Amino acid sequence: MIIATNKRAYFDYQILETYEAGIELKGYEVKSIKTGRINLSGSYAVLKNNQIWLINVDIPPYQAKNTPLDYDPKRTRRLLLKKAEIKGLVGKVQEKGLTLVPLKVYTKNRKIKIEIGLAKSRKKVDKRELIKKREFKKEVKETMGMI
Repeated sequence: MIIATNKRAYFDYQILETYEAGIELKGYEVKSIKTGRINLSGSYAVLKNNQIWLINVDIPPYQAKNTPLDYDPKRTRRLLLKKAEIKGLVGKVQEKGLTLVPLKVYTKNRKIKIEIGLAKSRKKVDKRELIKKREFKKEVKETMGMI
């Protein structure tokens, strides 16, 4: 079941590959995410010390009064991937100048998973083209519905 998607990432970036990863979370964060309280906009992943870290993902507290006082909703969280996948990503990100962007958060076998994409940034011209195509498709659907 998909909990959240990062629609902005699909618009701003061209997704080349996707990977499924687990997230290292605390109990109250899991409860918050399962109720749909997660915001992926403006977030990204970085490689440090052969580990992948998720930065700037906002997970508000499940119950504000019961969360610890030092809880930071935008704290850096570790992503759980296999070593071989991490090694492959390290090479691709450093060589080609690609970025890692979170795309979806979902549950799989009662565990919370995140789909991260190896992405290349789109230029303004590409974004304009995408908007034009989307509007054209919308117009075609509207005219087909009227006939």
